[in-house]
Amino acid sequence: MISRHIAHIACQGVGVVLAAVTVLPVGAASASPAPPPPDPRSSSVYRPTDDEDAVEAGGLVEVVPREDVAGKVKCSRRTGPHQRAVEKWLKLKVDGKQSAADCRAIRDFQEKHGIRPAIGFAGPATWATMQLISAKEDPNARGKCPERTHRVACVDLNRQLTWVQKGSEVVYGPVPMRSGRIGHATRVGWHKIYWKHKKHWSTLYDAPMPYAQFFSGGQAFHGVHDSIYTTLGSWGCINLRLKDARKLWHVLKKGDRVYVWGHRPGK
Repeated sequence: MISRHIAHIACQGVGVVLAAVTVLPVGAASASPAPPPPDPRSSSVYRPTDDEDAVEAGGLVEVVPREDVAGKVKCSRRTGPHQRAVEKWLKLKVDGKQSAADCRAIRDFQEKHGIRPAIGFAGPATWATMQLISAKEDPNARGKCPERTHRVACVDLNRQLTWVQKGSEVVYGPVPMRSGRIGHATRVGWHKIYWKHKKHWSTLYDAPMPYAQFFSGGQAFHGVHDSIYTTLGSWGCINLRLKDARKLWHVLKKGDRVYVWGHRPGK
């Protein structure tokens, strides 16, 4: 019998977006059959199949309005969900309203960084790329994540970034992530990696959670096969690109500490 604990360990993010937008295809998911849910008391781990392990989301795909896709526009006239933040980052007039100049500047940024479709819409992929660029040199420049002599996995909900540091040295990341949505917020504060499962399967959402590392009840770091750049968050977990989740699996150990702070933008 599957334990109740396992029946509730699940928070696979779903690529749900606002009614006014759509997500372009990012690649097919693996057709591999679901493995049986593991017993949390077991120390065994399962290696992903070659097919599952090879699936990656198809690059930086922006969430854009359906009307723009249907009309094959070159430059969107619509205000994106991250309009103000993108305007500020690009040093444009910050008024939260799309203009022809805004669109051209955003489109130039998207083309430079391989974000598609590059139509100047200030969506989550564009905003996330800007956050990552700003944080590359020193993600903890503001000292929000406590420095310790041991490893600390830092989860910045404000910028939707995660990294691992030991003292002042960053040993992993920063990488983009997707945290919990309204009503399913990722819990803030100190936590600890208490269970790792390389090929976990969510019995609640019937979905894969590859490279799952649980740190607070059913909330875990884990990879996803779809895009993490969506307007809605996960069901509480820290969703990572599969390649990032794979690397993080080899960095964190059982017992390592996790520190979470901030609020997901738009909440």
